[in-house]
Amino acid sequence: MNLENISIRGQLLYDEPMSRHTSLKVGGAADLYAEPEDADDLLTLVRSLKECQSPWLAIGRGYNLLVRDGGIRGAVISLARFNRISEAGERLIRAEAGVENLALVRFAQERGLGGIGYISGIPGTVGGAVKMNAGAYGSGVLERLESLTLLSGDMVAEYRREELDYGYRRLALPVGAIVLAALFRLVECDPHQTEEEIRKDTELRRSKHNVGFPSAGSFFKNPSGQAAWRLIDQANLRGVTVGGAQVSEVHSNFLINRGGATAADFLGLAEKVKEAVFAATGVQLEEEVRIVGEEP
Repeated sequence: MNLENISIRGQLLYDEPMSRHTSLKVGGAADLYAEPEDADDLLTLVRSLKECQSPWLAIGRGYNLLVRDGGIRGAVISLARFNRISEAGERLIRAEAGVENLALVRFAQERGLGGIGYISGIPGTVGGAVKMNAGAYGSGVLERLESLTLLSGDMVAEYRREELDYGYRRLALPVGAIVLAALFRLVECDPHQTEEEIRKDTELRRSKHNVGFPSAGSFFKNPSGQAAWRLIDQANLRGVTVGGAQVSEVHSNFLINRGGATAADFLGLAEKVKEAVFAATGVQLEEEVRIVGEEP
C-alpha cells in the first residue's frame, strides 16, 4: 500500500502546504494531511500508515508549531474533528483533543465548574494545552487533570495523572503517542466568577499580546524565575528582523510574520535572539514553539 491508496471517512489532502494550517503561516508541504472523523477512523488511518511504513505527526490547530520550509515527509494527522465535550461524573468534564480551550472553559462554566479559567485566552486546543502543560500566572492545566486517553501504537489506553511525567510547560509521552481526550476534575465555581476570569484574561492578553500579525504566541519558555520578554528587551532586540520575521514591538517574546516570512526566517531570528540574550544575560533561552519538518 502507498499513501494514495489510504481511505478514511474523514478528509485526506495530498501535498498540502502547512502554511495553511499553522498560526505562523509558514511551512512547506506535507505529503499527506489527514483529518480523521473519530477514534475508530484514526485507528484505521494509523494502521494504514504502518502498512505503508510511513512516518506521521499529530497536530492540533497549529498554534504552537513551526514547520520548516522543506515540509513534512509522510503524514500529518489533524485532530480538528475531535471536538466533543461531555460531563463524565461529579465535577468531571471530558474533552477531546480538538476542543478549543475557551470552549472547554465555557462548557464548565455553564455547569457551575471552574478552576481552569486561565486557559481561556490561550489560543489552541485541549490536546495542545495538555502536551505543553499550558497555563498562566504560575498554574498549569495538568494540575486539574484526572486522566488522559492516548493512542499509543495501535492501542487506546488511559493514564491517570500520577502515571505521567510532566512539569513546567512539558509532558513526556511515549514516542508516537497521540492525545485523544483529557478528563478534568474541576471545582465548583460561580459562573459570574468564571466570567470575570475570562474577561480579565482576555483584556490582559488583548493589551499585551495583540501583536497584529501572525504569531505562535510566546516563542520562548520563561526561564525559572525570569520572563523571556524582559531578557530579550535587555538584549535590545525588540523590533529586530530577519527576512519577513520580526521580534514584535508590542511583546518581545512574540516572533511575528510581517508578510512573506519563511520558516528559515523564523529559525534565523530565533537563533539570533538566543545568541544575543546569552551574550547579554548569560541565560540560555529555549523554544516553547514546537519545531518540525525538513530543511528544503
